[in-house]
Amino acid sequence: MSSAADRRRNVLQTIVSAAKLAGREPADVTLVAVSKTRTIGEIRELIEAGQRDFGESRVQEALDKWPVLLAAHDDLTLHCIGRLQSNKAAEAVRLFGTIHSLDRLSLLESLVREAEKANRCPGVYVQVNIGEEEQKGGCAIDEVASLVSAVRQSPLPLEGLMCIPPLGLEPSPFFALLAKIAGENGVAGLSMGMSADYRAAVTLGSTAVRVGTALFAD
Repeated sequence: MSSAADRRRNVLQTIVSAAKLAGREPADVTLVAVSKTRTIGEIRELIEAGQRDFGESRVQEALDKWPVLLAAHDDLTLHCIGRLQSNKAAEAVRLFGTIHSLDRLSLLESLVREAEKANRCPGVYVQVNIGEEEQKGGCAIDEVASLVSAVRQSPLPLEGLMCIPPLGLEPSPFFALLAKIAGENGVAGLSMGMSADYRAAVTLGSTAVRVGTALFAD
């Protein structure tokens, strides 16, 4: 069985080759290790291998695992990559350095309110429902400009746009569409690409890939 260090090295090598293919700097791509459902022991193995950015989907699960890890490693960044309820905004602001799933004005208002109370401002990505799927989170494509504008007027740093392409379809056209929308709104960051498609995402401009399966042993 490969080690955590080996798996991480393989993913980073793929990012490097994809970035070079697109004429990009590999250092411009952040690898976010998706640690949802993973144990503290599994996470520690990746930390020891050099991984510093991790993603969790559920606030409660993150609260159960991460305070002890963050206390032991002050150079880690925890990313919220799952749908976020407004009533979890206080916990999210205290725990996460970056939130990838901002998809509505009411959530932004909750995050700003809690950020002011905590004197801590996590960066945010505006999540776009790029495949226009009823069951999936993300703002509508025609609402991106207004939500981006609202974030820019808030104290929360705008990190970019995020998307999850429809399952079972070729993801590249959706990545290209998100990059186009980002360009139209003067946004540089793109959180897109997971274990099955992060190579394509990097070639199309992703600056943050969210990889789980490829980094953890089955």
